[in-house]
Amino acid sequence: MTAEIQVFSTPTCPYCTKVKQWLNENDYEFEEHNVAEDRDKAREMIEKTGQKGVPQVFVGDEAVIGYRPDKIEEAIENLEE
Repeated sequence: MTAEIQVFSTPTCPYCTKVKQWLNENDYEFEEHNVAEDRDKAREMIEKTGQKGVPQVFVGDEAVIGYRPDKIEEAIENLEE
């Protein structure tokens, strides 16, 4: 299953690690953006949600902030419809 999934994260964030593990375990492909190193992506993330916290997972245009597998799954299902 391929969806437009982007993960905005930092290397030191334990919930970022958990969300990426969950996506991998469920065979979801995603693009990762390290906002600790990529200031442009950090700005983009903040502009989209107004939030600085990570992880932020974008499924299409829908943002899920934090480790919320239930909400990510719901967003993926909405994207597929």
